[in-house]
Amino acid sequence: MSDNPGDGPDEQNPFKGTPFEALFGGMTGGTGPGGMPDLSALMAQVQSLMQPYDGPINWAVVADIARKVAAQQPDPTPSQAQRDAISDAVRLADHWLDETTEFSSGVTSTAAWSRAEWIVETLDVWKRLVEPVAGSTVTALGNALPEEARAMAGPLLGMLGKATGAMVATQVGQGVGGLAGDVLGASDIGLPLGPAGKAALLPLNVAAFAEELDVSADDVLLYLALREAAHQRLFAHVPWLREHLIGAVADYGSGIEINTAGIEEKLRGIDPMNPAAMQEAMEGGLFDLSKSPAQQAALERLEVTLALVEGWVDEVVGQATHERMPSAAKLQEAVRRRRAAGGPAEQTFATLVGLELRPRRLRDASTLWGSLRTRQGIEGRDGVWMHPDLLPSAADLDDPLGFRETSVAPESLSDEDFEAGLRDLLDGPPSDGPERPAE
Repeated sequence: MSDNPGDGPDEQNPFKGTPFEALFGGMTGGTGPGGMPDLSALMAQVQSLMQPYDGPINWAVVADIARKVAAQQPDPTPSQAQRDAISDAVRLADHWLDETTEFSSGVTSTAAWSRAEWIVETLDVWKRLVEPVAGSTVTALGNALPEEARAMAGPLLGMLGKATGAMVATQVGQGVGGLAGDVLGASDIGLPLGPAGKAALLPLNVAAFAEELDVSADDVLLYLALREAAHQRLFAHVPWLREHLIGAVADYGSGIEINTAGIEEKLRGIDPMNPAAMQEAMEGGLFDLSKSPAQQAALERLEVTLALVEGWVDEVVGQATHERMPSAAKLQEAVRRRRAAGGPAEQTFATLVGLELRPRRLRDASTLWGSLRTRQGIEGRDGVWMHPDLLPSAADLDDPLGFRETSVAPESLSDEDFEAGLRDLLDGPPSDGPERPAE
């Protein structure tokens, strides 16, 4: 091993400090003599990355890279016994949940996925989550060139966009492939990544999670099935929620702004044939990423809604297991810590989309939903999901016991009363004075 600085893999990476740092390491399909990259494998990968495709990212390449990453560890196809066990666990979970929520089952099918199957089944949602980020990055790189340079570059800008898309595709493929080795089910990170109504778990990852706990494997499987089934109920009966969450992530990505003021100064006078000079210019990061006001608003909306989703699931599963599963408290705490601490899944998502997908207020949200159920019952708690404007705010999470503290559940509620109450909450109560003329 050489002691010379610049000989290590990080020092040889010409993209170090940029959003494309992973490209060099991720595209080297092996090493040749002297520890140098296998140029034939590298060129083959470059050729595949540069094939024509629609949109900012070549998703065929993403899927191929993700599957190769997942295949670095054994990934057996789930057995029929595992499929039957998950189906039975979801069926029992739905039975238990019938007593804890007004929402009926949202499960239309069950599945036991391998890691490769998880990649295929969730790819459509990843497209919606990641493409706004990729599109913003490609546009920003083109805009980074001075006006006269853009005029002279002409068709080269199209090539730059394809090259950028190839770089992003490599990073996304590596990230999704790594994430496949950590997730437990279709709704594990709080977003509806899988097809609507399909309750799915990954037996291999579930078994690895169970090994870390002093709990029986059957209890772990049932508890995770309860969480998966609860997510499916919520997304099935709150039709605006899926788009609300995915749209917030997409809005965040499309709002990315890259401060390119210093790029031209950094690159001015650099000899492109001198890799050391180029590396020095890129040290510390070529791009300065900052949150726009639109991004900040989307981030706040996402963080609060995600906490409310995870808190509601935590609350209804807690009620379902309270008298039935002695190990539930231990499992609840393990899942809470896994979600709040931000494990590999959340870290990977942060790399892909540029934000941390952690429900920091999960405990507060669970407390809020439980308090509301105590005062208004299950119907009052679940009725809050009727419209996004009814949801608790970040300020409500600061005082979870005070959310609608003075409100009580009515003895009975007709459809007309419910519609009138909903209008009052959204628009305010009607005035007692004379009717205002129409505008």
